[in-house]
Amino acid sequence: MTSHLLSLVVGAPALAALVLLFLRPEQRLAIRVVSLVAATVSLLGSVVALTSYDRARSGFQMVESYPIVPALGIHLTFALDGWGGPLLILTSVIIFAGVLASWSIAKRDKEYFALLLILVSGVYGVFVTQDLLVFFLFYEIAVLPMYLLIGIWGSSHEVRAEGPFRRAWEFFSVGDKQYAAMKLTLMLLVGSAAILVAIFALYAKAGARSFDLGVLASAHYSPELQVVLFPLLWLGFGTLAGVFPFHTWSPDGHASAPTAVSMLHAGVLMKLGAFGVMRVGMVLLPHGARVWVPVVGAVAAVNVLYGAFCAMSQKDLKYIIAYSSVSHMGVVMLGAATLTPEGWNGAVFQMVAHGIMTALFFAMVGLVYERAHTRAVAKMGGFATVMPGVAAFFTLACLSSLGLPGTAGFVSEFLVFLGAWRAGHYLWAIPGVLGAFVTAIYVLRATRAIFWGEGPSKEFHDLGEARGTEWAAPIVLGACVVLFGLWPRILLDHIDPGSAMHLERLLRLEAIERVVSTHAEGFKP
Repeated sequence: MTSHLLSLVVGAPALAALVLLFLRPEQRLAIRVVSLVAATVSLLGSVVALTSYDRARSGFQMVESYPIVPALGIHLTFALDGWGGPLLILTSVIIFAGVLASWSIAKRDKEYFALLLILVSGVYGVFVTQDLLVFFLFYEIAVLPMYLLIGIWGSSHEVRAEGPFRRAWEFFSVGDKQYAAMKLTLMLLVGSAAILVAIFALYAKAGARSFDLGVLASAHYSPELQVVLFPLLWLGFGTLAGVFPFHTWSPDGHASAPTAVSMLHAGVLMKLGAFGVMRVGMVLLPHGARVWVPVVGAVAAVNVLYGAFCAMSQKDLKYIIAYSSVSHMGVVMLGAATLTPEGWNGAVFQMVAHGIMTALFFAMVGLVYERAHTRAVAKMGGFATVMPGVAAFFTLACLSSLGLPGTAGFVSEFLVFLGAWRAGHYLWAIPGVLGAFVTAIYVLRATRAIFWGEGPSKEFHDLGEARGTEWAAPIVLGACVVLFGLWPRILLDHIDPGSAMHLERLLRLEAIERVVSTHAEGFKP
């Protein structure tokens, strides 16, 4: 039953995108139905994959392998581990909700849905691919469509040019959707260049003529090489994860992207970066990870506080959530830097929790913007009187963001802070907790200003409740926020064996390297 399940999950969106190319632009309903069917197939396949995974046996399961360039050791190999299942669920839930949230797209909708499906196919591929070069190709497939999705279907907004960089802001047209799309693409391509250098270095030094992650993980790399290569992977993947100070593409990209693209951007794409740091950087280069984790953890603590304080100072609703994502991704990297079971479980759970929560945020912001025609928090107020359902789901996202017990956000942050504290990294845990406190301030303040203040001004003529397919995203995503918060074992029972397996491999490689280094020292003349 599961022999080709992962191929189905990865391939269904790509096949649907191909089908869309043969439809006429005026076949608007068919375009949407094909996209929704593909999203549904991947969602059902992800659920089957998660429930079919044997947690007692752990390891990599449902393995599929297809040769691409055997002479160079390149194979299209799919396999599922304890991390991949929950992340597949995250991706499939968000693309399902995103397709329904995009039902009203009117401009070049065929191309829009095709690019959206190609992007998500790349995301699926990253989470299940076991060949490092193919991993990189799927990673690029997931990232590059963002340029067109923002540049064509995004929206420009005014950013007042002030201070010493006023002329530079005016010259680069900061706030324009083309600026956001170009900035995002260029920064992520620079990160990709660093990743590619590290990949070829690992391949060359392994001496096995294979890009298989298992083969590369069993190879011996000198401590000096690991210390050099790890920051390339950390900063290369970390650029997509919003690592400070390479995060600046993210708020501009969020602010300019259409609703479903923002949902995928913050909900899934930023997780690819954190996943790459952990799955490739820390697992393949254990000594390099040990040397660099003090820096990784310190920068993650900066991310948490910097993102939270920046979010608190924003006046544009999308920028508030964008900087909130920078802060929450800091929690993910902080958990990864602990190199503990609790920290790694919390980091992966935070990927899922933040992905669901921030996708819900952006879905609600899209509904508010379509009706109020503004994202300026100061201009809004009392919207709950005319759109109570939207207000309820937005408030639920806020409560998960600040880590209220009973929501998914609480479980992930608790595990990360527990891992940091048990590992003795008190200087990481304290800023993390302080960041959660600051988060409570800005999300509650924004929620009160928009929904629970005085009644809306008479200038807002189009305010109203969500309608039809607009309810799909909040209901599906809101249910996941509560489900994963009240029943975290549904994910943690899969994540924990994956973390244990990768940590065991990391510790085993470290032990081997110490033995090799000791013998090398003993044979010196």
